[in-house]
Amino acid sequence: MDFIDSMISERLGDLSFFNTSTRLYKFEKLKKMTNDAKINNPDTPLINMGVGEPDKIADSSIVDVLCRESHKNENRFYADNGIFEFQEAACRFMKNVYHIDNLTCENVMHGIGSKSILAMIPIGFINPGDICLMTVPGYPIMGTYTKFLGGEVYNLPLCEENNFFPDLENIPKNILKRSKLLYINYPNNPTGQIATKEYYEYLVDFCRKNKIFIISDMAYGALTYDGHKPLSILSVDGAMDLCLEIHSLSKSFNMTGFRMAFVVGSPKTIKLYSTIKGHTDSGQFIPIQKAASFALDHYEKFISENIERYSRRFDLLIDVLRKIGFRVEKPKGGFYLYVPIPKGAGDVVFNSAEDAFAYILNNAMLSTVPWDDCDAYLRLSVTYEAYNKEDEISLMKEIYNRLTALDLKF
Repeated sequence: MDFIDSMISERLGDLSFFNTSTRLYKFEKLKKMTNDAKINNPDTPLINMGVGEPDKIADSSIVDVLCRESHKNENRFYADNGIFEFQEAACRFMKNVYHIDNLTCENVMHGIGSKSILAMIPIGFINPGDICLMTVPGYPIMGTYTKFLGGEVYNLPLCEENNFFPDLENIPKNILKRSKLLYINYPNNPTGQIATKEYYEYLVDFCRKNKIFIISDMAYGALTYDGHKPLSILSVDGAMDLCLEIHSLSKSFNMTGFRMAFVVGSPKTIKLYSTIKGHTDSGQFIPIQKAASFALDHYEKFISENIERYSRRFDLLIDVLRKIGFRVEKPKGGFYLYVPIPKGAGDVVFNSAEDAFAYILNNAMLSTVPWDDCDAYLRLSVTYEAYNKEDEISLMKEIYNRLTALDLKF
């Protein structure tokens, strides 16, 4: 053991965590496999359907606000826990989109992206031995930090037979007794499922009885399709007292690199988060908060454009995949398709989603994201780059031709 190894805190657990040659983060591994495929197939352009961020940049009017505010001398200072202008815009957004009334600035606080918020939350709740309930497949950050703090993670698989909702009733009693936090994410990445008012009511009742605090990650909250409306768990009576909801501008507003998000909860919960945040960062750049405020107040234009584009692309992609033999339904929210893998291709048998991912990548130069947490699925995104509708149609024809040539078995 070298000097650095001997100095690392025990709370981080197995030191092999830091040995990237033996433990690659999932998306690092997929990225490496994709890069290798490009090297081995230099004459075939990669079709990347694994992208997890919008294909468009933020609207020019949002960028104009950022530029204009960046020139103002008074905006150069530390933002600390944010500006009232953004908090007030967030309150208006919650009322207009989710019909959550009577919010004040005491119910809202900004964050430098939802990732940093999810990393901070366990600091306010998790003691050594406490359990965080995490849905899988999903975004692992809150679980990672729970482990860093000496807590434990109990995974709740999102399975098709349960409509991609976690099975809370069969959590072992000894796990339930130590559970402190529950992470949920609807509209869900990667399944595309959305929550109903009835489900949220059940969730709130279950967590109240079992003294579990809910973290609702609404990264894709406003991206819903075909008559389904955005829904907040905070619309349920009593939810405000046992829930913290996270909203991000990355997906719905094409503002990924801006790193702008906000949390909504009771004044006491917001004060807890704000205290942790105040000792963690110095706030997001004020001009970014000003641009985000403008975006939230003009949400209808920006979000509707994304919804129209993604919905059209879903219809095109689903048509192609069904013709090939995939069993696929249009998601109700988000921007991912979550499809069961083929059984194989030709004489090749796929034993996992990663097998299917690798075969399709190397033989069709089509990149997806594999998930093996509850059966084997591939995630395909509709945020691929295309300049117009004609490009989208052309790309779908190319995907059809490449996949048809694989002789996939279903």
